[in-house]
Amino acid sequence: MKYFPQRTALHNEVHARPPESMSSPLAITHIVMLADASQHEASRAHLAALLRDHHQPPPDPLASHIRVDLGAFRLRWELHTEFVTYTILQSLEGKSFSEGDLPQASAVVPQAWLANMPLECLCSMHLWVLSGNAQARQSWVGHHLREDMLIGSTVLDGHAEFYTDLAIHPDGFSRGLVFTESGQKNLSARRLGRLVQRLLEIETYRMVALLGLPVARAASALLARGEAELASLAQAIRTALSEEEPELLDRLTRLAGEVESHYAATHSRFSASDAYFALVNRRIKEIAEVRLEGLQSMHDFMDRRLTPAMNTCDWARRRQQALSERISRMSNLLRTRVEIEQQQSSQALLSTMSQRQDLQLKLQSTVEGLSVAAITYYTVGLIAYLAKGAAPLGWSLSSETTSALAVPLVALAVWWSLRKLHRKISERLS
Repeated sequence: MKYFPQRTALHNEVHARPPESMSSPLAITHIVMLADASQHEASRAHLAALLRDHHQPPPDPLASHIRVDLGAFRLRWELHTEFVTYTILQSLEGKSFSEGDLPQASAVVPQAWLANMPLECLCSMHLWVLSGNAQARQSWVGHHLREDMLIGSTVLDGHAEFYTDLAIHPDGFSRGLVFTESGQKNLSARRLGRLVQRLLEIETYRMVALLGLPVARAASALLARGEAELASLAQAIRTALSEEEPELLDRLTRLAGEVESHYAATHSRFSASDAYFALVNRRIKEIAEVRLEGLQSMHDFMDRRLTPAMNTCDWARRRQQALSERISRMSNLLRTRVEIEQQQSSQALLSTMSQRQDLQLKLQSTVEGLSVAAITYYTVGLIAYLAKGAAPLGWSLSSETTSALAVPLVALAVWWSLRKLHRKISERLS
């Protein structure tokens, strides 16, 4: 049996980036670095350096997802289209720590390696998975999150609670706290792992979706200028004279080129932002959150803060499309006007040519009459010479009488010959 070359890769795609089994207490550090296709190898080489220092084999050159246990911590590396994620997990089982001093998973990673990460960091987050009573939870939340920006809800049908403030703290990281019931009787390790993965994805996709916002804001200035230019052109076209239309068409063509070039440069960014925004909403739905009294949920916060930003991107994209369509309609209108004027000019030229042709025909008829007369004159002259020469041989008519009798016959023969010639030429041309 012959298999499709990519059958295995396509089959295994459904198992790509599976969640890890997790149990509390646990410290997690999640870092997202922007990386396009040309920068993927830099991230892979940096990962290979860490694995080499811990006596681990280098990553597979084609791998897009790696999980490895390095003793003091576990590392999860994922390669995406526009970014690379590093997730560091440190078990806090058996470790003593106070409510005001939670260990950070990034602290157990070689700091030189962490500081020399290639590319640019878009998102970084510390997340802790803990269990404790209500008083301990409030203490942890009060020590590590900002009360004025606090977001909180129960998740997974009430089996866990999640708190965050979505704020960048002095260390450059945002923070989140997940609390599970003591003993995790109703929350398996795999289900907890899926919850943590979705929470990290919400933060990641939220930031990547927002990459379209600066582009949308920058586009608004160009769109406003393009709309003003188009309005000016529309007014000018309405009152333009025929000799001004080529210049207006040139201006309109340049504007169309500028708008289409900008549209091509930003369309993929806006489309990607829309796709990531949909992923954020989907992940929020999957964690099945329920609001806690006095706190806004993640869904409420995103609906109030992230949705307007995404609407700005969508509005910029729709303005681009509308402007492009208006320019296209205006171009078609102006081209139609130019074509109509060209057709009218062509008709006038054809009319002039027709008149000239009539004159030429009349002149040709006149010339034909002169030609018949000239040819008849010379032919009759030859006949007169023949008559004079034939007189000694017994020709009884004088040369003058012979010429007189020959004139109508020769003229008719010449006229008929010219008409026949013209008729043949006309048939070939037609």
